[in-house]
Amino acid sequence: MTSPQPISDLFWAHWKTKTMLSAIALGVFTELAKEPLSAAEAANRLRITPAAVTDFLDALVALGLLDRADGRYTNVPESAEYLDANKPATYLGDSYLAQCSGWADDLTNVLRTGEALRGARDGQDFYQAVYDSAESTRAFQRDMTALSMGSALAIAERFPWQQYRTLADIGCAEGALAGQVLRQHPHLTAIGFDLPQARPGFEAYTRNLGLADRMAFQPGDFFRDPLPSADVLVLGHVLHNWGREEKLQLLRKAHQALPQGGALLIYETLIDDDRRRNALGLILSLMMHAEVPGGYDYTGAECRAWLAEAGFCKVRVEELDGPESMIVAIK
Repeated sequence: MTSPQPISDLFWAHWKTKTMLSAIALGVFTELAKEPLSAAEAANRLRITPAAVTDFLDALVALGLLDRADGRYTNVPESAEYLDANKPATYLGDSYLAQCSGWADDLTNVLRTGEALRGARDGQDFYQAVYDSAESTRAFQRDMTALSMGSALAIAERFPWQQYRTLADIGCAEGALAGQVLRQHPHLTAIGFDLPQARPGFEAYTRNLGLADRMAFQPGDFFRDPLPSADVLVLGHVLHNWGREEKLQLLRKAHQALPQGGALLIYETLIDDDRRRNALGLILSLMMHAEVPGGYDYTGAECRAWLAEAGFCKVRVEELDGPESMIVAIK
């Protein structure tokens, strides 16, 4: 008989996520950012039952979210950076991914009916709903930062930014990609292009990073308005929201906006070309079906073909952080 471990691991993955979300809700990481705590101190400070607190904190140690030394618990560097609510520029605990982990509970109905969870008929409906209020706009922007941060850090290091002076992030959300790039490359300036409702979140985020003088927000609809011109255009987690024709339309508009020799940088959770390895890319595509009918994720080979059709040359694909990849195409 074969081992059931691959299946068991997936069952337990849900509990691992729920354990982290409970720690966020209880304020574990924010409290430990102030000082190390013993289990008894944490139980008192966080109002956790003493009977369960040690197992709970040790589970977080085993998950790689906390460290323990001499009976006292501390954040690991990643938790200190991204799960401390007193660090608004990098905090991911209030992201849409964290708040809406129940999405998957409705996947069965989506697969049976083909109907989106919130009734959207296409990407336009989806964004109209998401940007309907200041609260949902900010939640979505935080979600995009959570989804993009690993790639943003990798792109800031790996892309040859020294060859360029300006970048424009199309569908910028609160500006995580451009913000991380500009923090490492002081010669650059950036434009964040998004719907007008994204401006307050973008400007708050760039102020927190100390980059308000080098990052400007430009409101617009990337289907109706011209894209801003810059040496590098970025499309991060944008193309997967749309069908093939809309994808091609955006790529052609990017080609038109770039100068000769300019670069288009796309980053997504790409599906591997054989559609066998990157399960998260395929799961994210299922999420598109659940939220944005007509949208889907894609392989590097598919994107290469679209870029060639849009007029680009010298296309390369490079893996980034975790399941993410970037595609670079030169005009």
